[in-house]
Amino acid sequence: MVLVRSDRPVTLLGGADFRRTDLDEALSLAPALVAADGGADAALTAGVTPRAVIGDMDSISDAARAAFAGRLHRVSEQQSTDFDKVLRSVEAPLALAVGFTGGRLDHELAVLHTLLARPDRPCVVVGAESLLFLCPPALRLDLGPGTLVSLYPMLPCRIASTGLVWPTDGIDFSPEGRIGTSNATAGGVATLAPDGPGMLVILPRAALEAAVRALAGPPAAAPRWPARAG
Repeated sequence: MVLVRSDRPVTLLGGADFRRTDLDEALSLAPALVAADGGADAALTAGVTPRAVIGDMDSISDAARAAFAGRLHRVSEQQSTDFDKVLRSVEAPLALAVGFTGGRLDHELAVLHTLLARPDRPCVVVGAESLLFLCPPALRLDLGPGTLVSLYPMLPCRIASTGLVWPTDGIDFSPEGRIGTSNATAGGVATLAPDGPGMLVILPRAALEAAVRALAGPPAAAPRWPARAG
């Protein structure tokens, strides 16, 4: 069920540690805020008001419940994470996820799982040093020369590219085989075109605005993968 709709990018806030500067930049690019369960307490501490709080509500404090009482949306099933609950409940051109890294490793792995499981929900996960997202069918990144572009396959796939120091065309990538980390842009612009929704793109944290421009631009510039069946 879609609980929040926006024609502009949306910021998602989780309960893990984050830098206030990361939240401020995310909100400048994606002003609508949606908190995932305990992210409501992070919003309360930061003095920002989410449009909605979505989750199973097992991590939210009484103070945050009271502050955001009219904005709580409880999703009681326990088969998915709060990140999955919030991402699938938000319909927007792009989501910027802050406060979902830097905590427990199993939680971070679950975030990666959700990105793979929800290819129709474009989302940039913002960390302190890096950001990552599932590569859409076609992507044009204007990053400047020498910018780190790491490619990590979550599923076996191929990815055509231009503008990288090490070309990727014709390579069979897989989690247990060939991966594409520590590549870089040769010039100012790189293009990526995977053959399926299985490749993560990892960029420096400083590339957030460029990533948002690429992913939230006209549909023809960055088409979406369809939702997975089932």
